[in-house]
Amino acid sequence: MSEATFTGLRAQLEEAAKTFADGPRALEGILLGMVDDVDRAVREPLEIFPVCHHSPASALAMARRLREKQPKVVYLELCEDMAPLLTELRNCRLPVAVQAFASDIDGFPADWAPLSVVAPVTEASAEYQAIAYALDTPGVELVLVDRSSDHVFQWREPEEDPAEADTPAEEEAALHGDAVGVEIGDLRPRFAELEEHLLRHGKVRHWSEWWHQYVELPLGDSDHDTYRQVMFLIGSLFRRLAPGDTRRVRIDEDRERYMWTRMREHLAATGTDPADCLYVCGAFHAASRVEEFGVHGSDTFEIGPRTGTTWQYGLIPSSHAAIEAQFGLAAGSVSIAATEWAKNIKRTRVKPYRLAGQAGTKKPAKAAPPPAPAADTPPADRLTGFLQRPPVLDSLDEAELLGWSVEIVRAARRNGYLASTADAIAVFETSILLAGMRDRAKPTPYDFQDAAVTCIEKDSVPGRRDVRRLVEIMMGGDRVGQVGYDALPPLARDVHDRLAPLNLKLQQRGVQRALLDIASQPELEKCSDVLWMLKYLMPHGAARPIMGERRLGEKPIQESWDLALGTHQRALIELGYEGVSIEQVLEQRLRRTAYDPKATTATVLQAVEDAVLHLRSRRLADELGTRALEVLAAERSVDGAPEVLRRVRRLLAYYRTSEPTLPGWIEAFVKTGYAHYCTLLPTAFTDEDATVRQVAAMLGFLFSMESLALSLGCDRTQLELAVAQSHPQEPDRTALLWAAQTHLGRLSRAELRARCTELLGNPLVVPAYPRYLSGFLHALEPVPQLTDFVVEAVSSAFAELPDPVLLPWLPTLITTLRSGGADLAPLLIREAGRIYPGRLEALDTWVPPWRTEAQQAPASPRSRAGAVALLAAHPATCDALAGLLGCEGTWETAAPRGAALLERHPRTATALEALLA
Repeated sequence: MSEATFTGLRAQLEEAAKTFADGPRALEGILLGMVDDVDRAVREPLEIFPVCHHSPASALAMARRLREKQPKVVYLELCEDMAPLLTELRNCRLPVAVQAFASDIDGFPADWAPLSVVAPVTEASAEYQAIAYALDTPGVELVLVDRSSDHVFQWREPEEDPAEADTPAEEEAALHGDAVGVEIGDLRPRFAELEEHLLRHGKVRHWSEWWHQYVELPLGDSDHDTYRQVMFLIGSLFRRLAPGDTRRVRIDEDRERYMWTRMREHLAATGTDPADCLYVCGAFHAASRVEEFGVHGSDTFEIGPRTGTTWQYGLIPSSHAAIEAQFGLAAGSVSIAATEWAKNIKRTRVKPYRLAGQAGTKKPAKAAPPPAPAADTPPADRLTGFLQRPPVLDSLDEAELLGWSVEIVRAARRNGYLASTADAIAVFETSILLAGMRDRAKPTPYDFQDAAVTCIEKDSVPGRRDVRRLVEIMMGGDRVGQVGYDALPPLARDVHDRLAPLNLKLQQRGVQRALLDIASQPELEKCSDVLWMLKYLMPHGAARPIMGERRLGEKPIQESWDLALGTHQRALIELGYEGVSIEQVLEQRLRRTAYDPKATTATVLQAVEDAVLHLRSRRLADELGTRALEVLAAERSVDGAPEVLRRVRRLLAYYRTSEPTLPGWIEAFVKTGYAHYCTLLPTAFTDEDATVRQVAAMLGFLFSMESLALSLGCDRTQLELAVAQSHPQEPDRTALLWAAQTHLGRLSRAELRARCTELLGNPLVVPAYPRYLSGFLHALEPVPQLTDFVVEAVSSAFAELPDPVLLPWLPTLITTLRSGGADLAPLLIREAGRIYPGRLEALDTWVPPWRTEAQQAPASPRSRAGAVALLAAHPATCDALAGLLGCEGTWETAAPRGAALLERHPRTATALEALLA
């Protein structure tokens, strides 16, 4: 192109700068610099095609240019390591996103993990047109030239955490999660004052509406040269008016150096003529001023090596809302762009490119042979005419606007609004009025949306969706993509294959009910195993059990599940980045949980239980159990004692019923835990940070595991010394200590009863009596034999305390019992039901058993001798008792010699008498 192509435009802009500028040549430099940027980009031998992300005008111009030029090489601004995935797009229903994912990172801050980069692809995007053309046209090569996913994070500042981005609230908007989006063709002012100026003078609400009105519509019917020069100009304007963010400018320029370096390397390696190539990039990067720009640019830029991070690649479902949320677009703008794309295709009759076999698209008709490539003629100056031309006012399409008005009223009525035909007329007229106020002859979808909100929504929203959302749905809705079976990773395909016996459409979005009658169809048990593992690994709602549960030692009979694997397809795909089967991923997760530096004994025991439940792996359970033993020995607090007690009891019960012998790790765990909690017990009784529930759990571990621990070589004296060294001050812990002393035989029931009576008789202690009861209630965990005594203590308080004392004390008692021992209250209720009379009229004559004198005077020696003679006369009772105890022997005819022994040692006979009574 001649140097004088834009001479006239330069002269006009220079004259305008002298007329309007007040100061030095700043404005003149900006305006003439923009023309220089356009001139430089247009004169580049390798044709640069500037685009805007998800722009129907860019997609239309791309399809038209590809059919005219028929390039042999297409360079695309996309992460170069994502190239192998693009062929799988034909197995998906758009929109989807190409994703690079890394959970095992090396060279990045640990709190950045997992790393995720996505590049969404929609049909109404120039990038998809270039991909479809290159993949389905023989002899055409597609080369991705942008920085790799690893470099995306290498060029981030260490203090910039990608996970801090706000996660969208809606389900569809969260499809990308907290991934970093690759801004292909990003084109938006980075100067806030400039964007505000454009919105105010353009009489629009947000940037998406401004772009639709002042760029999309004018460029929709423009020729190729006009489109390129206008996009170059816009990119240069936004670039020159960007604020001085040195970090972001450095990254932008490094990306441009990276891409041009890769293109020159490819041209040198293949010997391709630059005239046969097409470079597709964002308009912001097309107007570049770096030295490496162009096929004849400098080769001084060095591309650094990648880190040791292992990257996984795949396709994940995307949606219009997810794209809008991630790239800061207005809600509904991508849906409106998709609708505009369909209208442009129908209006211009341009045949777009679609991948062969693309899901969700119509089967293309037999295409005519491609035209011969057009000869490259030097384009003329199109900018001058475009900038001087007044805006073309589209004529009002009354049929289209009337159809919109009727449809939105119909949708509003279905969603609970009291809309009528009058509202449709009001929306129609208000849309025209708003467009006229904004200097538009034809109402845009945004004008119609404002009019519908004004005329229909009034002051309330009766349903789940407001009118703005209804307009978005009507204009095309939030289209959600889907990754096809063939494009899924091996793990996801394996899950679908193993759940095939359920006969459900698992790729379909929404919730589906699965009924598993395992008793009559044993083969469904394998499906149940998969579902329980998915419940553990995937987000809530992907696999939710309605009926049925999985416990140690139990076999499932019937189960009912709500499945939404199609809705959570992204989560299932990302599981495939961690392994080739869900068993492998689950084992990795359990190991990661157990070996986490912050792991507690309770969390490791939970991992052991999950390994037994879901994987049925004795090897992994033993490994994690050994890890639990190590964590327990290193702990110096009792925070997790209740959870440890609950899980150890459950695992012990399971192994005792299902295994011939206990695993070695659990025997060592009991032995170590016995010594560990004996050591911590005196400190825990006086520690303010330890709760009474935690202390009770420690005692529960010691008392319930005592027999096993003693058989393994532990010394009971250690427990007795620990209890003797405990000197609590709080009432609830004091009561807990009394219960422990009662269990060890250091305190009798009579002494314990006397102490409680003394507490009730002391007016100064009565207000604290509920705390003593709370301690006794928690004592039921280690000493369940005291259940009847706790009922007695509560009943005695209600019986003996006067109403002026009892009534103020009652709310404290109730709240204490509810907050401190809600899980132990059923024990008290069952015991009270056993002790108290079952009928109300019997309560008046009922005498509590603890008030009856059950003690009888000891029998005299004569009576004992008589009892011996009675036993000899009626030997059947003794024979039955001897048979019960497994003793054998015969009766002696002589006088029994045991009478003298009974007189010297009466305790045995007294105890036997009490047992038989």
